[in-house]
Amino acid sequence: MDNKRILYVSQEIHPYLPENEISKASLELPKKMNELGHEVRVFMPRYGVINERRHQLHEVIRLSGINIIVNDMDQPLIIKVASVPSARMQVYFIDNEEYFKRKAIFLDEDGNFFSDNDQRAIFFCRGVIETVTKLGWAPDIIHCHGWLASFMPMYLKKFHYDDPLFADSKIVFSAYGVREQEMPSTLIENLKFDGFDAEDLAKYENPTVESVNRAAMTYSDGTIIASENADPETKEFAENNVDNYLDLTIAEDPTQAIYGLYEQVSVEETIA
Repeated sequence: MDNKRILYVSQEIHPYLPENEISKASLELPKKMNELGHEVRVFMPRYGVINERRHQLHEVIRLSGINIIVNDMDQPLIIKVASVPSARMQVYFIDNEEYFKRKAIFLDEDGNFFSDNDQRAIFFCRGVIETVTKLGWAPDIIHCHGWLASFMPMYLKKFHYDDPLFADSKIVFSAYGVREQEMPSTLIENLKFDGFDAEDLAKYENPTVESVNRAAMTYSDGTIIASENADPETKEFAENNVDNYLDLTIAEDPTQAIYGLYEQVSVEETIA
């Protein structure tokens, strides 16, 4: 595969959050692709639990200042950046006081899913798209990791399909093992506000974390089951309903398998 521009969008990245299967993969994969000579950009949310001083985050003034409307609420977008010394690459952080200042990631102190997690996910995904647009950086491959990034494929395929910056981008979505959890009931209302049609909205009726993962697969050019703990229904859906499917749990060399998937989706014609 020729050198590519690869955009990584993940809900968790080590060392900014504790190491787990998604945060580890979201560091190691872009690190490896960067070492192979590909041009890599990496995005994650700036959760309140991230120690900005320790990790030397600083605001990128020229990228901040955009406002994103989520269900008729105007929310300012703040962009921060930090370097990963061990990886020789930078990580961009999507920040907002309303959605990411709290000292928690997805659950409140009682272990309940935040009631605005749908809005946080939408803001994160749209924030990444707006920032990449402002950078004027056209990615060849966009690899989304985890349910918080699961709305990226739909927004890119439905709203940005004719944007020259993303017109030739190929989208890969990785699903991980998660606790089955109902999404906030406001999800469809929030998506409807952004103008999605009935066919799109139908995929998000009675939404759960796993169902939004499955919906993301239908808008993606490649799908990866990245965890042995992946939901069986989601895995079965991927096997039977999507093209360019990769079960990473049975791959002898995971990095090489993903590299092969990138090559596979790259040679296919883009269909708007």
